[in-house]
Amino acid sequence: MKKHNTVKKTAAVLLAAAFIFSSCPYASAADDNSSQNGSDTSGSDSSAQEKKFIKWMKFDVPLEAMRAAMNADIKSHSTSAPVSWVDVLAYLGAKYGGNWKRYKSSDMASAVKKLAPVGSADELEKSMKYYSFYREAYGAVLSNFIGDYTADIPDGSGGVKAVTGYGLKVFSPIAKGYGYSHYSDFGVSRSFGYSRPHLGNDLLGSVGTPIVAVEGGVVESLGWNRYGGWRVGIRSFDRKRYYYYAHLRRGHPYAKGLAEGSVVRPGDVIGYLGMTGYSDREDVNNMTKPHLHFGMQIIFDESQKEGSGEIWIDVYNIVNLLSSNRSAVVRDDSTKDYYRAYDFLDLRYREYYGR
Repeated sequence: MKKHNTVKKTAAVLLAAAFIFSSCPYASAADDNSSQNGSDTSGSDSSAQEKKFIKWMKFDVPLEAMRAAMNADIKSHSTSAPVSWVDVLAYLGAKYGGNWKRYKSSDMASAVKKLAPVGSADELEKSMKYYSFYREAYGAVLSNFIGDYTADIPDGSGGVKAVTGYGLKVFSPIAKGYGYSHYSDFGVSRSFGYSRPHLGNDLLGSVGTPIVAVEGGVVESLGWNRYGGWRVGIRSFDRKRYYYYAHLRRGHPYAKGLAEGSVVRPGDVIGYLGMTGYSDREDVNNMTKPHLHFGMQIIFDESQKEGSGEIWIDVYNIVNLLSSNRSAVVRDDSTKDYYRAYDFLDLRYREYYGR
């Protein structure tokens, strides 16, 4: 388990950096969220500054726009003119200069029509300012959310049957049938240990609620962190996304057998909602309300994984998008652990599962 060193950068530095670099997509921004990864690597390699990769981005695409683009992608998939939702959102992001307050549903319809011809997205790479930036940035967030999958579903007679489909292949972090509430809290001040902005979304629920993996990947970190309590960090197979789940249950935080290096599928149970954290001693409940802290880090270069170059995005609208796709679970009474009820396989990464 990684140890945490006290972070000395303040929220003021973070917020100032966000203001300075909001209009400069490839500039380098100061951010320090090492409390989530579990270590502090102040003083990153200066050579990383010479590499050409995105140093800062924000993700504030409205829920309405994501849903419309997703539906256009799924609906057009089997036609002669399939449209990528990432390309559509990238076009609108460039059109608005990143200001999604300008969004109109009529613009979405126009964007889908514009991107329908084969090769149109690649042409925009050459002709539209900042389109390539938004295509890469939004792609790092959303590119594996939609795709081909196989899944078991009830067959209507007490058994299951396997189906193949194309659509949303990531899940809400809260298992199906369990209630929760949340609000937009990204950037809200936190003061335990040091002053900093909140870089995630808190989902309030009941202790013991099963938490599932949003996307498939490899467990990179697992154990106690003085800020996040019992937490687990999962890296996507393409290594662009790091999902952070914190404040898990005291005494029984993780799904049976979960360990660093474990491979998980989308919708697998990984742990249980709790109140742990804000303590140097392990297995302590110091949170005032039971909740899951859910965070998502975007990584364009490995130098951004830990230290001053970390990029954490606002996942509030993503959580709302995923609320329509929740993984059903069943309980093993002998161990009191929960497991997914129906098998699911992301066909893009089937080799990771030995199938």
